[in-house]
Amino acid sequence: MTSATCHPNIATRDHKAYMEYALEKARLSPPAPTKFCVGAVLVDADRNEILSTGYSMELPGDRPGDPGNTHAEQCCLIKIAERYKVTEEELGTVLPKNTILYTTMEPCSKRLSGNRTCTERILRLASRIRVVYVGIKEPGVFIAENIGRSILEDAGVEVKYVEGMQHRILEVATAGHKN
Repeated sequence: MTSATCHPNIATRDHKAYMEYALEKARLSPPAPTKFCVGAVLVDADRNEILSTGYSMELPGDRPGDPGNTHAEQCCLIKIAERYKVTEEELGTVLPKNTILYTTMEPCSKRLSGNRTCTERILRLASRIRVVYVGIKEPGVFIAENIGRSILEDAGVEVKYVEGMQHRILEVATAGHKN
């Protein structure tokens, strides 16, 4: 787990800077034609402290033998759970009350791998993660229509887009895809 001192200092409510940091993390994801390169940053909004970061395929998967079909948001949550020495299911007991998630792509609402979706993971922490900032909507490449945003909003979680970075985020997200 990377210590908080290794993270950049970002001004409170500088959503674009947090999204830039998430994009930096997305660039670490290995490009492949069968997935998106996504980055995520989990922030304690009251203390303006980065709690965790993640990127696609950073960590091993949920199932034994799964080589790492992990999504960025999932990696953020796994790493913060390890930091607090709790399971992902227990995270709601230790996360700050005003936790914000920044993710370069709208959280998934369906996983072809059968893993728990990022939307479900966020909903389990909806008492702590009340706002999710997103860079782009998921392109309909692997799943015809991702409805993560509407599921989160229907459950009372705000989803806000950080404007002005869509082209760069999409370029990184689709690294490894055929043109």
